[in-house]
Amino acid sequence: MNQTLCLHYAPDNASLCIRLALEELDVPYRTCLVDRSAKAHKAASYLAMNPNGLIPVLETPHGPMFETGAILLWLADTYEGLIPRPGDPARAHALQWLFWLSNTLHPALRMMFYPAQHINGNPAGLNEVTVQRIRAQLDVLQNASYANWLDAAAPTVQGCYLAPMLRWAALYGGGPAWFDLRDWPRLLHFAQRFEVCSAAQRAATAEGLGPTSFSAPSPCTPPEGSAT
Repeated sequence: MNQTLCLHYAPDNASLCIRLALEELDVPYRTCLVDRSAKAHKAASYLAMNPNGLIPVLETPHGPMFETGAILLWLADTYEGLIPRPGDPARAHALQWLFWLSNTLHPALRMMFYPAQHINGNPAGLNEVTVQRIRAQLDVLQNASYANWLDAAAPTVQGCYLAPMLRWAALYGGGPAWFDLRDWPRLLHFAQRFEVCSAAQRAATAEGLGPTSFSAPSPCTPPEGSAT
């Protein structure tokens, strides 16, 4: 594939999941900052690539792609890494967790971060229910005997998706009153292993995430753009 990929990103947004995968796969790519403060993700030129007006978009030789889970799967299959190949029995569990992260955990976090998009009125009741839902989801992940990718030394596409979500839960979900990663030791150990990988450190440097990006995160100080 002779065309360099282009990641349309904003710091510490869902595009971070894609950047992590690109770095892990050692795929050449360039970036294009999406200025959230100027609502660039709602501009006509961006909507032509992603009609949902959400970040990220990945420009590929086949055209622009949106949806974080779909982009991750395409990268992992196209560049043959981070996920078992078709025919490998382990692929079924990898796919189920990738889709679980995309369809279950990520939407619940978005509901917490953007309650006004989901309820008309006081969001307190919605937040309370959402907190309970997310904690229950993290319990599922913590206790799943068949989620061995959490304990593996080798990076996975699921890990590229999960690590940023653990970060966001700590920073943007209401703070330690509801979320302390130490409540889920398996997930804490995953985050600690993931953040010291060279690919994760390159991504952290690029977006100003700090030294403990996923296990004990601090607000990002990106070289360009803003997380909000």
